[in-house]
Amino acid sequence: MKKLTSYFLQGLLFLAPISITIYVIYIVFDFSDNLLQELLSKMIGREIPGLGILIMVAFLTVLGYVGQTIIARPFKVFFHKIIHTIPLLELIYSAIKDFFSAFVGKDKKFNKPVLFKINPNDNANRIGFITNQNLEAFGAEDMVAVYVPFSYTFTGETYLVSNDAIKFINAPASEVMKFLVAGGIADVYGHEK
Repeated sequence: MKKLTSYFLQGLLFLAPISITIYVIYIVFDFSDNLLQELLSKMIGREIPGLGILIMVAFLTVLGYVGQTIIARPFKVFFHKIIHTIPLLELIYSAIKDFFSAFVGKDKKFNKPVLFKINPNDNANRIGFITNQNLEAFGAEDMVAVYVPFSYTFTGETYLVSNDAIKFINAPASEVMKFLVAGGIADVYGHEK
């Protein structure tokens, strides 16, 4: 009975991550596709699975292209003026914009993984990512901002760390992020422990 339970748990451990990943992809695809499906089915007279998501991808791509041209500059300036006049809206907008640009923008922020100690007398180390090297506003010219993500969540903490306490990690930033978010279960080069 013990072996059967062990086999069952191994099967679950093997199947669960794959199943959950497929399910999340399905939910996102289904939700995105259903946003436009009703409108599209009225326009063309029938439902075509995937057409809604295809139109959204095309629209976002065109919007991204137009957003980088000179045509969009006056709209950006006008939009930013409106955002900056409402303090709460500005806070929410800038936080969301910074979060997305950290992952997909030109200035990706999580690309310098480092190891550091909070207490020099302690043997415990933290792994994080340098997110800002100019801390003059805080009177900390010899320090850098290091973001430490928490495992199994999208939250974390930011530390101001002395340049002397920083040790760069010689590994791809994406692998280090995966290691941290997975709670140290996956090794830095993608092999499961």
